[in-house]
Amino acid sequence: MPIVVDIDVMLARRKMSVGDLADRVGITPANLAVLKNGRAKAVRFTTLAALCEALNCQPGDLLRWEVEDAASGRRAHSGRENA
Repeated sequence: MPIVVDIDVMLARRKMSVGDLADRVGITPANLAVLKNGRAKAVRFTTLAALCEALNCQPGDLLRWEVEDAASGRRAHSGRENA
């Protein structure tokens, strides 16, 4: 999937555990892990807003788009990297 979830990056920057973030957001650690590992098919805006509030960040800090090379099935960078 060309949408990459960078929750783990923000967790490391904030020195926060998955369990602590799940508590602050109001979701289970298992559901947060599904989102964090890129296995989620969708995310509610209310959940995204709660993640941004808990991590003091913008949605673009958590989600990014990468072009997928159809021939190899590998991701190619979109040219926009998280700083």
